[in-house]
Amino acid sequence: MQSKYVPCYHKILTNKILQKKVEQARQHLTNCNLCPHNCAVNRKEKHGFCRATDKVVLSSYGPHMGEEPSLVGRHGSGTIFFGYCNMRCVYCQNCELSFGGEGEPVTNVELAEIMLELQNFYKCHNINLVTPTHFVPNILEAVLLAAERGLMLPLVYNCGGYEKLETLKLLENVIDIYMPDFKYNQFERGRKYSGIKDYPAIVKKSLKEMDRQVGGLKIDKQGIAYRGLLIRHLVMPGGVEDTKEILKFIKEALSPDCLVNLMKQYFPAHQAYQFEELSRRLSYNEYQKALAYARTLGVNLVG
Repeated sequence: MQSKYVPCYHKILTNKILQKKVEQARQHLTNCNLCPHNCAVNRKEKHGFCRATDKVVLSSYGPHMGEEPSLVGRHGSGTIFFGYCNMRCVYCQNCELSFGGEGEPVTNVELAEIMLELQNFYKCHNINLVTPTHFVPNILEAVLLAAERGLMLPLVYNCGGYEKLETLKLLENVIDIYMPDFKYNQFERGRKYSGIKDYPAIVKKSLKEMDRQVGGLKIDKQGIAYRGLLIRHLVMPGGVEDTKEILKFIKEALSPDCLVNLMKQYFPAHQAYQFEELSRRLSYNEYQKALAYARTLGVNLVG
């Protein structure tokens, strides 16, 4: 059964308020400071760190059955995969999208139509925006257009965690479910493996802001999430101690009912073989140590 939850922008935001958010976000297309890189480039003329222009690059879309159970339900999570990314993870499993920008340009009107198709034709339980940060202006306009035509699904912001507070505040009362990664607690690992020098400090601020906006994860009677914070952490080879610090932060600094997906599916991809420590899969014992620590802390885990 499709969730009947009506997301925040229908309850709180008038079209006028949402239109104002769209206008504020559009300014970044000619002076882009959407993420902490603060490139300040005119994206109609020049590429910043993420290499995105002012047009959405759509890689694929459709019902996704491989997401967390509370997002998937019976009909799947309505995922929209965007091209490009504001991180450079050497082990990225979608490097064709994130590094290469694989996909086709679409208009904001077409993006709105895709959202409605995921709702009305595929009967998905949510709209899952994958690596959305660099396309926030386009997404906000598409949401406005789709909402005017009956979009009622919760919006999921599925990101790498490297977010800017000002951008997150633009998304307040628009995004229903935040689903960020929390990749590293050690600064050096963020710099070495993702090309981000200040990742731990930025992601902690971002998670606190997301938590302030939506709190812990809320589930309806059908077992489908409709609001809240769901954090993903990929346990990496040799990274168990870093994982423990991440789990400790989540437990101490965020709402107790935030949901954490402690993931074990790391495998060497993209440029990972350039780093000896990343050139192997995660061992069973490493994951069990991370899992045991999470349970000792009392972290709210998926499954």
